[in-house]
Amino acid sequence: MRVEFGVLGAVVARNGAGDPLPLKGPRHRAVLARLVVAHRRVVPVNQLVADLWDEPPGDAVGTVRTFVGGLRRAIEPERPPRTPPRLLVTEGPGYALRVPKDDVDAWRFEQVMDALGGAGPAQVAERLAEALGWWRGPAFADFGDEHWLRAERSRLTELRLHAVERRAEARIALGEAAGAVPDLDGHVAAHPWREEAWRLLALALYRSARQADALSVLRRARAMLREHLGVDPGPRLRRLEEDVLRHADHLDPDTGSTVDQVWARAAAAYEGSLASRARTRLESTAGLMRDLAVTGGGGLESARQHRVAAVAAAEQVGDPELTARVIGVYDVPAIWTRSDDPEQARWLVGAAERTLRLLPSGGHDASRCRLLATIAVESRGSLPTDGPVSGAAARSLGAAREAEEIARRLDDASLLAFALNGTFMQTFRRTGLAARRDAIGAELVALSARHQLVRYEVLGHLIRVQARSALSDLAGADRHAAAADALAARHDLPLVSVFTTWYRALRVAMTGPPDAALAAYEEAAGRLRGTGMPGLRKGLLPLALLSVRLRHGEPVAVDRDADWGPYGSWVRPVLLVGEGRDEEAGAALRAAGPPPRDLMSEAMWCLVARAAVAVGDRDAMARARTELAPAASEQGGAGSGLITLGPVADHLGVLAAALA
Repeated sequence: MRVEFGVLGAVVARNGAGDPLPLKGPRHRAVLARLVVAHRRVVPVNQLVADLWDEPPGDAVGTVRTFVGGLRRAIEPERPPRTPPRLLVTEGPGYALRVPKDDVDAWRFEQVMDALGGAGPAQVAERLAEALGWWRGPAFADFGDEHWLRAERSRLTELRLHAVERRAEARIALGEAAGAVPDLDGHVAAHPWREEAWRLLALALYRSARQADALSVLRRARAMLREHLGVDPGPRLRRLEEDVLRHADHLDPDTGSTVDQVWARAAAAYEGSLASRARTRLESTAGLMRDLAVTGGGGLESARQHRVAAVAAAEQVGDPELTARVIGVYDVPAIWTRSDDPEQARWLVGAAERTLRLLPSGGHDASRCRLLATIAVESRGSLPTDGPVSGAAARSLGAAREAEEIARRLDDASLLAFALNGTFMQTFRRTGLAARRDAIGAELVALSARHQLVRYEVLGHLIRVQARSALSDLAGADRHAAAADALAARHDLPLVSVFTTWYRALRVAMTGPPDAALAAYEEAAGRLRGTGMPGLRKGLLPLALLSVRLRHGEPVAVDRDADWGPYGSWVRPVLLVGEGRDEEAGAALRAAGPPPRDLMSEAMWCLVARAAVAVGDRDAMARARTELAPAASEQGGAGSGLITLGPVADHLGVLAAALA
């Protein structure tokens, strides 16, 4: 059976029919990625151990062999027992991936680049169009800044950028300059330090009869290079500017390609007469960012940055209908209730509210719905910690309700899925709402399955993983985690495994011994590196390890260097109690205030309850009992799908006894 390996994007393996093969956990994929990086050479076992762990476990060598065995079963499922593997082989002190170069997309891409040599423009354009299509995202997209990966990722990224530029150059030579402009425009925006990209864009504009635009691009390049790098343009860029100014003969296409010149001038006239072309590009950019966001890592971070730039540019155009489309097209499903970039989220909410006010009153219901859903999603985590819901928080709740009402009235499945995501983000006004969120997840799964909305179907399953965990239905949570993983494997959604891996660590924490839970959380933490999700990652691992120790009555090991992230205010009193510093713990508890209303609410209130009982703070005990009472039938914190501090009922019982 032929097996194809892909690393131009998330690391995957597929059989000859194109179906994904089960590569199991992140360490299994890391072993495979490391062997791909080695280019068919042997990687010693001790090198794999050093690359996989900062602090290797005692049985690291045996664990690596287990990973290799699992990979062999996945990529050669039909190999008879006791026959030697033919793809992942043992040789000397280590392992090597011995597959044909055509069977690894990165190696195949290099072969294409090497084989172009002196090929003509038509062949170059055709071969590179196909080869660039093999890229599904950044190379090794599901891994962070691993030291063993940096050089290979940089090399592949540079090859890809060179391929983009060489294909554009070939298209310009073929008389397709106008068609090459949009791709080069985006390429320059994403990689403004590449002089060759600026040169090709200017040349393409000039050959599209857009001399003024070509000169503008060259001057922008000069200003950018001087301002940010402190250097002048290189000789090729300077020479092109001189040639454009004097209409040098060699810049014109071959005189024989009269049809190409006519086409270029017609295309230039079309672009000059229709300002909508720039608007279309803005909408396309926002759409591209939506697709880039689900690749994870740098893709997610880049998507957030470019999204804001696109919205800001749309607002400058002064057309609220255009701005509404640019904002609303970014309907990336969101599962975590803490924003990765709160300042950016507030700006986007403001832009959506401004655009709503400017939209004409008649019609535009779909655009209005998307703006309202954007407000509801981007306002996540903004519910007040104390007092009634009012002001901006009340507007966010109202936006979620109105978006859902419009979507149901329009009977638009994609709008309703987006609106339900906003509704989910606004279901944290109190604790104990896991059943409500479970119903939202169930509707999302059913709706999305009917209408092939894969990303929202995954979201629905992940919401149900969280809700069923809170409701102590681990069998149900297992089914939804498996369904989410299956969809992610079929549709190349690498971020999904971050949440399902953490759920499985939570499951171990709920059912297994403490050592197994601690190990599972350490393993899950590796999935968070390089995901581009600081709102989820920060402080999570130390909190998870603390939750295990507290549940099992183990001593609280205080790590002075631990970054508790957003959870520090409510963790600190518990740590001080563990050190016997009750007076300081009481002061820290009073200073902490009520925790945010989000997926971690129950967990944080359980910590408050624990510290309040320990220091005898009756006011804090009473407040914790009031806040936790609606969640009496739930597992404290398990609604996050990440951690648990045990049944809420147990905490309520301790509070009741202490208050009595």
